[in-house]
Amino acid sequence: MSEAPRAAAAGPISHTIFRLARSHSLLAGRLLREVGLNPGQEMILFLLWDRGPMRLTGIADELGFGDSAGTTRKIQRLERAGYVRRVPDPADGRATLVEPTAAGNSVRARIEQIWAELEHLTVAGLTPAEQATTLAQLHRLEENVAKA
Repeated sequence: MSEAPRAAAAGPISHTIFRLARSHSLLAGRLLREVGLNPGQEMILFLLWDRGPMRLTGIADELGFGDSAGTTRKIQRLERAGYVRRVPDPADGRATLVEPTAAGNSVRARIEQIWAELEHLTVAGLTPAEQATTLAQLHRLEENVAKA
C-alpha cells in the first residue's frame, strides 16, 4: 500500500476511499466482463429484479447516479446487450419503463455469483467481526458525505 501524495496529506481517509473505489471498480469490471457488463450496470439489474419495471428517473434517483444522461447511457448499453428493454408506462402513455428481458433474467444467478466473488475478494483476511465493524464505519462515512 503506497502512501498518499503530500498534496493529499490533509485528507488521508478521502485519498484511501478514492483509491479503494477505483480499485474496487476495476476489479468489478474485470469480473463483470464475463457477462458483458461494466460496473454500475449490474446495480441497475439488481434494482429492476427487486422492484420490477421502473422509469429511468427512478433508477437514477434510487442508485444516486445523479444525471439522467449517464443513466440513459447505462440503460442503452444494457439494451444493446439484450438485458433490458423499454416499454410504455401503462400509467402515463408519454413515459417509458425499463424492465429486464428474458436474457437479463437469465444472467441473474451468474451476476449474483460474481457479486459474491467480488465481496469475498474485497474482504479477504478480515474476520466476520472486522467485516461488521468495517461495514458500520463505511455506513457512517456514507451518511456524513450524504449530509454534507
